[in-house]
Amino acid sequence: MDARFLGTAELTGTPSTAVVVDVMRAFTVAAWAFGRGAERIVLAGSLDEALESKARHPDWVALKDGPPAPGFDAVNSPGLLRSADLGGRTVVQKTTAGTVGALAVKDAPLVLCAGFVVAEATARLLRTRARDDVTFVVTGEDGRAEEDLACAQYIAGRAAGAGTDAAGFLRRAAESRAAAELREGVREGAHPDDVALCLELDRFPFAMAAAVEDGLMVLRPHAVPANRRLTN
Repeated sequence: MDARFLGTAELTGTPSTAVVVDVMRAFTVAAWAFGRGAERIVLAGSLDEALESKARHPDWVALKDGPPAPGFDAVNSPGLLRSADLGGRTVVQKTTAGTVGALAVKDAPLVLCAGFVVAEATARLLRTRARDDVTFVVTGEDGRAEEDLACAQYIAGRAAGAGTDAAGFLRRAAESRAAAELREGVREGAHPDDVALCLELDRFPFAMAAAVEDGLMVLRPHAVPANRRLTN
């Protein structure tokens, strides 16, 4: 597989397949939202856009980075979201890096959003679709986030059919700047379990695919044929 690893600002043109990676915490949170029953996630381009969507659809759940804020129902923390009842709900998500990266490739024929919690399902979908040319969008820290790069490289290895051992990749993520900031309480709107939850490999059996629907970039869980998992 021809895999490229680029920051959002480094993107040029429209990739044929994009895997947008945000481990800590946007797409870990998105996976948890689907795990808690959400039907879809609308990826908002700005906080104002998220609030406008919420105003038009009061039953939607608006979610953002940082501390709680008026108009928003939740924050971008898997630890705080894991007990929510989101059965059948639409979530509107706006984050600093993850949603920005996804919107930057919204015209790609296939857009997947990923973290370690959906790594194997994402790799399996890439194999199922026989995607040989894949752009991995490393969203954090202007493309330099070690946790996102480690996850992207792990998924790329699995998608290529390699028996890739996850331990080293997870270690890199655990030692990343983002993980340290979450542990030390630097980032607001966090839960003490966030780092551990972001590093929970293959917690969910689905991939997450995003596409434009009625002018909105919408993320949905994507069931993947349950073939045998590659041996580590």
